[in-house]
Amino acid sequence: MSDISNFDPNSVGLKSNNIFGLPFGENDAELVLLPIPWEVTVSYRPGTGRGPEKIFDAAMQVDLYDPDVVDGWKKGFYMLPIDKNIRTKSDYLRQCAELIISDIIEGGVIAENEQLSNKMKEINEGGEMLLNWVYEMTLSLMKEGKKVGLIGGDHSTPLGYIKALGVLHEDFAVLQIDAHADLREAYEGFTYSHASIMYNVLQQVPQVKKLVQVGIRDYCDEELQMINGSNGRVVTFFDKDIKAQQYEGATWKDICKQVIDTLPQKVYISFDIDGLDPKLCPNTGTPVPGGFETEQVFYLFKMLHQSGRQLIGFDVNEVSGGDHRGDSIDAMVGARVLYKLCNFMVA
Repeated sequence: MSDISNFDPNSVGLKSNNIFGLPFGENDAELVLLPIPWEVTVSYRPGTGRGPEKIFDAAMQVDLYDPDVVDGWKKGFYMLPIDKNIRTKSDYLRQCAELIISDIIEGGVIAENEQLSNKMKEINEGGEMLLNWVYEMTLSLMKEGKKVGLIGGDHSTPLGYIKALGVLHEDFAVLQIDAHADLREAYEGFTYSHASIMYNVLQQVPQVKKLVQVGIRDYCDEELQMINGSNGRVVTFFDKDIKAQQYEGATWKDICKQVIDTLPQKVYISFDIDGLDPKLCPNTGTPVPGGFETEQVFYLFKMLHQSGRQLIGFDVNEVSGGDHRGDSIDAMVGARVLYKLCNFMVA
């Protein structure tokens, strides 16, 4: 264990330490964070590939006192170094994807273009590579007795981690905070699209007995059909329905209880920052009007914890390292959501 007797939690965060300025190494941290600098298939605006490093920087400004989980940080949080090979691969494949997306928007047919067809194949192979890498990394950490959190990157990144959890847990749910349903099959031809993450989870991880989506407000007919035809495996709390309940007198506590009542004992949280009001994430790839305040989401996490359910893992994704609006609150918000999830993970 790290000697924290001389560590001052009230002092400035030191980058010479690790994330949140904490003086832990990988061996003595209870929770290890895996950063994934990957944004190959983002549909609208890039930037999320630099999310992990921006979150790391912003995390130095997060005060360590958390009234929900006092002294949770003493269990030890550690973020692994960002893999530069993964980032380089993402940057290259992102350029390929931009060519494909531009051609699709212009009405092109990729199957009729040999060059773009080859690039599509390369992108899908890259997605498979990332899935396997994340699977091996997270499974290895968990078998060492570590708790694991994942920092994206776009929302495609946690598939390998969720598959690894399926090796260790026979029955669990994914609680998805998001503006988008992410139930598209191979969106834009990309098998591992960020818009296909939950479709892929449902297809590839049978141990996920339930997907509970909260805040969804941007989806297509196909996704709605999949939700309605899932025989209860997918439960979606649409943003418009949540708001309607509140307008008609329901409290946020009432709604959180409805969400939690649908969940089994073991829960994985997949947090897409665009589930929040876009004023809190103006640079995210595909912002959508509506959404939550951070305090609402933190209250949901707290009620989940108080219900006695077990948080077995989480991801934070779609936090943009870009700067599309001239300011950048995204990483600061992302760092605070990450800290809250870290604390509940070790609580």
